[in-house]
Amino acid sequence: MADNPQMEIPDALRQLAERNLEQARAAYAQFMEMVRQAQDMVAKSSGAMTEGALEIQGRAMKFAEENVEAGFRMAAELAKARDMKEYFEIQSRHAQRQMSVYAQQAQELGRLMAEAAQRAQPRR
Repeated sequence: MADNPQMEIPDALRQLAERNLEQARAAYAQFMEMVRQAQDMVAKSSGAMTEGALEIQGRAMKFAEENVEAGFRMAAELAKARDMKEYFEIQSRHAQRQMSVYAQQAQELGRLMAEAAQRAQPRR
């Protein structure tokens, strides 16, 4: 008897996961296109947002897109995992990488918000 039996993931299940991932990517692409159109419409309306708010919104959208893409890349890797050990290693690497990314993104958004608040102060 083996000490550490490896639970293999069947090919059919991996193929199903890959197809589901492709469908999710397509739905996400359609959603993001609608969000961009709505964002453009708001940005073009007169006086809807200040320059700083538009910059923060744009950066937040960019970060959201990057994070979703990272999730899709992880899901694609997970779909190709040969066993549960590899599956959990992929998941762990992704979680560690994303925690660092989230911290950097939060820091940048905080900086942008501080700059926007500074610009909004009345000049004396």
